[in-house]
Amino acid sequence: MTQTNQAPVSCFPVPELNDMPDDIRERILAVQEKSGFIPNVFLALAHRPDEFRAFFAYHDALMEKPGNLTKAEREMIVVATSSMNQCQYCVIAHGAILRIRAKNPLIADQVATNYRKADITGRQKAMLDFAMKVSQSAHLVAEADFEALKAHGFDEEDIWDIAGISAFFGMSNRMANVTNMRPNAEFYSMGR
Repeated sequence: MTQTNQAPVSCFPVPELNDMPDDIRERILAVQEKSGFIPNVFLALAHRPDEFRAFFAYHDALMEKPGNLTKAEREMIVVATSSMNQCQYCVIAHGAILRIRAKNPLIADQVATNYRKADITGRQKAMLDFAMKVSQSAHLVAEADFEALKAHGFDEEDIWDIAGISAFFGMSNRMANVTNMRPNAEFYSMGR
């Protein structure tokens, strides 16, 4: 799938690949080699190298670690909260990753539209209920929320991960919207 009217990656300046610091260029080229294209988030965030490094270090710490949350469940959190935050980039990009990690071509659309009606487990719905509360009204999080998660087998480290992913992508969603970051055309067909 190719776009005929390619929208700008960001409304802020996007540096040329050759003008980026070596470590950032190498990371972007490694992603391109693995996926076959450069996700626009890498190009947009390269505008601020120190923030690029911090963003992806925290992203990887949350999203790539082993634990009781599967990588697909971590992506579910991103898709559900990004949908609520109206972040087109993250819903489309992480929806593609969710379809691949869950090996389910329908799951991302279901979770993005209404996770409460999605074909997911009760445990996953409880996880997303908490993630949405963190995303939309974290000041209301209370011990009862922790107990509800623990009843589904989540421990304190899992709860931290759910909250961390929701909070991190809240920031990401807002920056993607402010920069008018556009999803790559490639994401739309991945995992379908």
